[in-house]
Amino acid sequence: MKTKTWILAAAGVVGITALLAWSFAPRPTEVEAAVATRGRFEATIDEDAKTRLRDRYTVSAPLAGVLSRITLREGDAVEAGAVVAVLMPALAPMVDERTLREQQVRVEIAEAQVQHVGARIERARVALLQANNDVLRTEQLARQGFVSPTKLETDRLATLAAQKELDAANAERRIALHEVEQARTALMTVRSPERRPPRSFELRAPVAGRVLRVAQASETAVGLGVPLLEIGDTQALEIVAELLTADALQAKPGRRVQIERWGGDAALEGRVRLVEPAAFTKISALGVEEQRVKVLIDIVSPAEQWRDLGDAYRVGVRIQTLAVDDAVKVPVSAVFPLPQRSADLSMRMAVFTIVDGRAHLTPVDLGSRNGTEAWLRAGLSADSAVIVYPPANLKDGARVKIRSV
Repeated sequence: MKTKTWILAAAGVVGITALLAWSFAPRPTEVEAAVATRGRFEATIDEDAKTRLRDRYTVSAPLAGVLSRITLREGDAVEAGAVVAVLMPALAPMVDERTLREQQVRVEIAEAQVQHVGARIERARVALLQANNDVLRTEQLARQGFVSPTKLETDRLATLAAQKELDAANAERRIALHEVEQARTALMTVRSPERRPPRSFELRAPVAGRVLRVAQASETAVGLGVPLLEIGDTQALEIVAELLTADALQAKPGRRVQIERWGGDAALEGRVRLVEPAAFTKISALGVEEQRVKVLIDIVSPAEQWRDLGDAYRVGVRIQTLAVDDAVKVPVSAVFPLPQRSADLSMRMAVFTIVDGRAHLTPVDLGSRNGTEAWLRAGLSADSAVIVYPPANLKDGARVKIRSV
């Protein structure tokens, strides 16, 4: 009987010991896992931006007088040369020498402006000719394999910019000729005060476009140079993004841009045209002073896709700074700095891989990362399982268990 009791007691002690050992044995750490993939990686700069007309024109009163009621309203389409306002001149009965001289000088200034614009047109033509020659040479060298496709695309964009500059100069010349006509008419009226003033003085649209703003719609007396309305071509839009100066250095002209959150069903395509050379200080929402610079973006998608966009509309832009095909990618939350400096200076980052139920600290060479993915140059192969959001107390070689979702 005593022998049986001892046997039972020993079995109980062994059972309790085994239970305690099982209770205090280390458990595998539950982790989230993902699989490294291979594909295209893109790094972008995401920022809010707004649309802006390339050119806007203000029609102002060329002389003091009584403005007839303007029937145009915001959004109305006007043709170049169309009558947009009518002034009834209110000339003084006595005209002194000073007034006459001022009108003469105004005519001279307007004529000089025409000559200045003519010189600008010639420069623009020469620049366009040079750009076309550069494109021809680059196309020939590209066919022979001496230059990259990026150089050819840059030269073509330069040709397009030169053509736009020539178009803008021609439009400015039309405006200058219009101002000369107005100045000469005013001078003729001043020189002949004994003549009966014309019944009306018509102000015409300098360019074709839409009315952006009517500054004075009602009939009233206006002074010389008072703005009456603004006109612009809403189909000639550009996008202005204010980037941090460090980011702007990566947004070089010609970079591809994806335009999102503009109100349409699909994203629009754009290209960086210009990074302005001068930065400015802006206070962020947190009260921090930031140095920012304006980046101008052209919309290259067909105009019928964004015809409803207007001036000063808010959009979101995603400027591509890096594109890598066939890259090894992991979630950005899986990459972290190595706890100690590696002998290989390129392997300063690491991931935890899962092999046979254990976590292994694996140094990697981080190429770049965006908001969701990280590109690894070396250190990890595709289809490897990695730990996402690794716990701070996770050690190399520790047992892990993938958490079920």
